[in-house]
Amino acid sequence: MTTQILVVDDDAELRDLLRDYLVRQCIEVSVLHDAGGLERRIERERPDLIVLDLMMPGVDGLTALKSLRASGDDIPVIMLTARADDVDRIVGLELGADDYLGKPFNPRELLARVQAVLRRRTIPSAAPEQRGPYSFGRFRLDFQSRTLQQDDKPITLSGSEFALLKIFVNNPMRTLTRERLLELLHGPEYDGTDRGIDVQVWRLRRILESDPSAPRFIQTVRGRGYVFVPDGEQNAPGN
Repeated sequence: MTTQILVVDDDAELRDLLRDYLVRQCIEVSVLHDAGGLERRIERERPDLIVLDLMMPGVDGLTALKSLRASGDDIPVIMLTARADDVDRIVGLELGADDYLGKPFNPRELLARVQAVLRRRTIPSAAPEQRGPYSFGRFRLDFQSRTLQQDDKPITLSGSEFALLKIFVNNPMRTLTRERLLELLHGPEYDGTDRGIDVQVWRLRRILESDPSAPRFIQTVRGRGYVFVPDGEQNAPGN
């Protein structure tokens, strides 16, 4: 099946460059010059992934992403930003972006990011999804429907949040380094920094923890990484 990507950017030259390059990689590409009509577009023509520019006139990328996630839509999104400040990138991840890429960039790098994000979406359909639902604390994670419930109330998870939670659930009481988490999420060829994984863990903690600053389920092992504690015991030792 051909991959379909929607590029949302007000830079016409960049839109054309990306469309030409991605089409040559056998990817179907459609474009939007601003984010104002993004939700209406994906209702009519739903892509596999959205490449969304941060800085645009009118509705900016962060506002469009926030609206998209607030509606419960977990379509994969890669943010583009020309700003050097990491704050905007971190905010994008907090709002539910699956990845980000700073401008200027090589189109080959964008393609690699696209493939990594989409691979993350397909990996969970393998064998582990055949297992039954997993319960911890007040939560119940269903691998087949890719849903999380708290006290029988559904909680919306983005694709990256589900993928990260699944990794923790499949590795209870094992300390996972940031590098190992990135490898499990993106594949062994991923060469990005580990800053983003801290943001993704923080987002997951906001969903799972009554007090994210004192987490019980996803705990920090100082100097090593993170450990998932199913019974929620605080200060559990890592392995």
